[in-house]
Amino acid sequence: MDKKLSAMSTGELNRLRNKIDSELKRRDSAARRDVLKQFKKIASEHGMSLNDVLGTAKDKAATDAKPARKASPAKGRRVPMKYRHPSDPALGWTGRGRQPRWAAEWIASGKSIDELLIK
Repeated sequence: MDKKLSAMSTGELNRLRNKIDSELKRRDSAARRDVLKQFKKIASEHGMSLNDVLGTAKDKAATDAKPARKASPAKGRRVPMKYRHPSDPALGWTGRGRQPRWAAEWIASGKSIDELLIK
């Protein structure tokens, strides 16, 4: 088989690949139809339709799901600055999150963070 393929031109190989792809799609479709028929037959043997079976599973999943939480109204709001840099008023800190380097250096020098409070 390898010798035959290696002897084929690129165009012939592309046509062969297209035929193979078409045949695989046809077989997949046929297999899906067969499985669907089997599912319908099993459901009818139990007195149900396939929609009844699938709908029940869908409804159960919907009742088991947790309700979606609303976003907090505070989300996205800017928090006002609580502390201001002593020499550069453009730098500030809300007091939340990691302490900025300038605030840590201020405290390490023995001064109180309360001195930086914005009044």
